[in-house]
Amino acid sequence: MPAAYLVTGGAGFIGSHIVDALLARGDRVRVLDDLSSGSLENLPSGADFEQGCVTDYGLVARLTEGCRGVFHLAAIASVPRSVEDPLSVDRVNTQGTLCVLEAARRSGARVVFSSSAAVYGDSPELPKTEAMPAEPISPYGVQKLAGERYLYAFHRLHGLEGVALRYFNVFGPRQNPRSMYSGVITILCRRALRGEPLTVFGDGTQTRDFVYVRDVVAANLAAMEVPEAQAVIANVGTGQATTVLELAVAILKESGSRSEIQFGPPRAGDILHSRSDPSFAERAIGFRARVPLKQGLAETLEWFRQLGPEA
Repeated sequence: MPAAYLVTGGAGFIGSHIVDALLARGDRVRVLDDLSSGSLENLPSGADFEQGCVTDYGLVARLTEGCRGVFHLAAIASVPRSVEDPLSVDRVNTQGTLCVLEAARRSGARVVFSSSAAVYGDSPELPKTEAMPAEPISPYGVQKLAGERYLYAFHRLHGLEGVALRYFNVFGPRQNPRSMYSGVITILCRRALRGEPLTVFGDGTQTRDFVYVRDVVAANLAAMEVPEAQAVIANVGTGQATTVLELAVAILKESGSRSEIQFGPPRAGDILHSRSDPSFAERAIGFRARVPLKQGLAETLEWFRQLGPEA
């Protein structure tokens, strides 16, 4: 009989790609999403969908029952919102994670928790390794770190098996192009195809580790299969640094756009440099990013073209 999995936040950007991958290999999939940022358009017909909030413990427990594992992605994934409204965001990001862990503990399911490189804060040390001190500087980073700590505590106390994945800069199709919190690649791709100027804040020398969504899906599937996972924490990145200016130039070249690059003032609080060390993830969960930036950009641009100019 096919295995059953719950994907919280499964109608969202990354979650819906995980749902696709699970269904493609013949698994049964339950999706929990409040549709605050996700969309039913992202979901294939084979998934069992339930609209609701991850903070509803009774609902989470019911959906987790009988599942082999939970991919926990439901969150308010916004540093600015966590600063503006820390109480509401914390309820979803921290209490919601606690609901998932308690439900998984009672049902015997494994958990793959979507964490974030935001837990590293603005330490200048590069590359970022899992052994570095976690020094988050935003409520969002603190909330993701709290989820990791809860996962470890549940493993120590109850034997819960789980893996926390620290995502770096994820991009790809289905990332909401209209959200003010979209990643830089989504924003620049949309503007390039519209012939609008590409705004680079500061001098463009700040660097990021851009990882394509298909690689993030592979990391989640690999994490779910680790034998006797013991609250493992692993980076999900490429280990490659790309400047924002290099990124803008690459998008113009790949899209054939004649848009101009313009420079804006540096954004307060922007981390200057971020790059993962992917070596532990390869050893611990057997994951290595394989999609080159150029290929990921081409697929993302093609998705935008299919959406049309009004996207």
